[in-house]
Amino acid sequence: MNPRLDLLQPYPFEKLRLLHQGVTPPVRWSAISLGIGEPRHPTPRFIRDALAQHLDGLAVYPATVGTVELREACAQWAGRRYGVSLNPQSQVLPVNGSREALFAIAQTVVDASRAGATVVCPNPFYQIYEGATLLAGAQPYFAAVDPQRHFAVDWAAVPEAVWQRTQLVYVCSPGNPTGAVMPLAEWKLLFELSDRHGFVIASDECYSEIWFGAGPPLGGLEAAWQLGRTDFRKLLFFTSLSKRSNVPGLRSGFVAGDAELIAAFTRYRTYHGSAMGPAVQAASVAAWNDEAHVEHNRTLYREKFAAVLPLLQPVMDVQLPDAGFYLWAATPGDDAQFSRGLLEKYNVTVLPGSYLAREQGGVNPGRGRIRMALVAPLDECVEAARRIAAYCSEPIHSPRPSP
Repeated sequence: MNPRLDLLQPYPFEKLRLLHQGVTPPVRWSAISLGIGEPRHPTPRFIRDALAQHLDGLAVYPATVGTVELREACAQWAGRRYGVSLNPQSQVLPVNGSREALFAIAQTVVDASRAGATVVCPNPFYQIYEGATLLAGAQPYFAAVDPQRHFAVDWAAVPEAVWQRTQLVYVCSPGNPTGAVMPLAEWKLLFELSDRHGFVIASDECYSEIWFGAGPPLGGLEAAWQLGRTDFRKLLFFTSLSKRSNVPGLRSGFVAGDAELIAAFTRYRTYHGSAMGPAVQAASVAAWNDEAHVEHNRTLYREKFAAVLPLLQPVMDVQLPDAGFYLWAATPGDDAQFSRGLLEKYNVTVLPGSYLAREQGGVNPGRGRIRMALVAPLDECVEAARRIAAYCSEPIHSPRPSP
């Protein structure tokens, strides 16, 4: 067995299952889960139809690079969304969702034979980053988010000695779980550090199409283009249809950026056997070519945040995120005990923030917070918020100690 498997920590939802063992929620409350970030809005009919109409594709082996039509649809969408120009032949690669691609890129670019090989991750973070790092033979360095900066990562606080051994940096903007979006100045700093130290930037932007302000969030490709880095050197952008189009089961996304990195990644993936099925490719083309369903989806999330925040803000420290569908809220006391007690008393599931972070310098930046995914229907989100507010308003929280 690969000994590095023993370095992997239990996934947050396994920790949550253990935390909730022995809890019997009161039957008077229906179960509401805000724990898992799984989109639950209906999949648009035209995407389902495109999938069904191309099932003949099941009879052939797909190519790793995907069809010309899909690569062009991805490049054209990026052009409309970010104002960039991508060569669909050399700078775009379809992938089976951003999760597996984010894992695989570490296996492609990390050279574990170099002493102290390091991958820098946000903290808290999407747990795939850590697993990918460890199984690639590198060590993670966790760059904490700063509450004073709307929970954006403070890249300038990473020690120079860490940058010197860094080979890969995972960026998540909009962030999971905080919803923070990186401004242009932060991208400029990160690009300068990449030029100095030679590391690759993997920009995870799967929440980019759920936003609340006057305009869409700045993306990594867009930032590079604005700064004159039109070759996107050392930068790869990762996106997915899961959140944008409510198709998490489709497993479809794409990677774009530096043509040299795309070529290396394609070579890896050819051996990895991760080509996208033709029917999924056809459905993906349809999804990337339509924006009306994305605008409708964004409206549904805006309605939920507008209804939930006024119920929670009088009793919790919680703010509207820059983007995404999570609320990152402070808890009165231990976050794990809060989660257990909320389930025990009101049958609402939320994820402890400490489960999404790692201790660095004696501090876990997720401790004392919970992540709430507003993926349920509007009425369920509102009902959950009312129960959470009631729980926070109780004079003393007294859940049983967590196991």
